[in-house]
Amino acid sequence: MFAGPIQELVDELGRLPGVGPKSAQRIAFHLLEVSKEEALRLAASIAEVKDRIRLCERCFNVAESELCAVCSDTRRDLSIVCVVEDPRDVVAVERTREFHGLYHVLGGALNPIDGIGPEQLRVRDLLVRLSDDGIVEVILCTNPNLEGEATAMYLARLLSPLGIRVTRIASGLPVGGDLEYADELTLGRALVGRREMSG
Repeated sequence: MFAGPIQELVDELGRLPGVGPKSAQRIAFHLLEVSKEEALRLAASIAEVKDRIRLCERCFNVAESELCAVCSDTRRDLSIVCVVEDPRDVVAVERTREFHGLYHVLGGALNPIDGIGPEQLRVRDLLVRLSDDGIVEVILCTNPNLEGEATAMYLARLLSPLGIRVTRIASGLPVGGDLEYADELTLGRALVGRREMSG
């Protein structure tokens, strides 16, 4: 199709989520048109993210040091943990300004078809946190789709015997949607209207 390096760039860009073959070609040719400095700035940003960003040792959110900005904030309510699937969901919940506790990022949702069971998620780490940290409520804030609902039900059954209040974000989010695309008002109302879950 294209000369070697161009085709390699198109192929690499095409591996990005949401980037199809036509978009990959457009981005590749855009990068050819910009100055070398601008293209190298993008490459340096990617390299810097890979070098400096890691997962928080407590909640598994993205972080530049051992703890993320949320876990290292002394003003947060240490007794409530909001369980989410992905670090992008932390950003979505934070945008609501309705939640002031801590987070726990599972790293996905249950999906037996793709081979994702409880062992592939950070469920064991959550149980360790709940036994150590004096947490009184866990908010299950997984996506309102089949996988997210299955994950919430599994966690509710697992956590209910521990004597911790287990709640689920209220409806208001579209079923089949993703938290990162929800507007702040809808997600904020869903957090405020969360409901108790039992196993």
